[in-house]
Amino acid sequence: MKLIRSAPFAFKVLDNSSGRTAVIYRRRRDAAGRDRLQRIAKLSPLAFTAGMSLLKDAAAKSIIAGSSPQANNGFLPGKLYPMDSDWGSRVACFSFITAGLRNAERILKAAAHMREADGNDAAWWLGMLWNDGKDKRALRALRILAGAVK
Repeated sequence: MKLIRSAPFAFKVLDNSSGRTAVIYRRRRDAAGRDRLQRIAKLSPLAFTAGMSLLKDAAAKSIIAGSSPQANNGFLPGKLYPMDSDWGSRVACFSFITAGLRNAERILKAAAHMREADGNDAAWWLGMLWNDGKDKRALRALRILAGAVK
């Protein structure tokens, strides 16, 4: 629990009727000025499956989490997995990229691209996607760069 309190990002795995999904959280100040994890995106069951290697790396390789044994054995539903800023930005960008996409091959390409992406670049893209009112042009550009669309 201590790691979650200091983590800038986290994700939670959920089971529902359509399959296993993940919700991505980012630490931000709420209206009262307290730092809280706030939901920023959700992975579809298809994106969750295609991005499993990205999520495992995020849970295991984040500086904040160290080595996570749960990532090797699969994710437990309902548990929060902390991520550092680099991995959190990559996973959050992946969730924005894959929102609404149905082509599994393209989603796999996007997951592979985001696994190798620089954390600073991912943070910049996340700022373009999230802070600037979810800019549609920035999303389209990132989808093209990640190989998610033609």
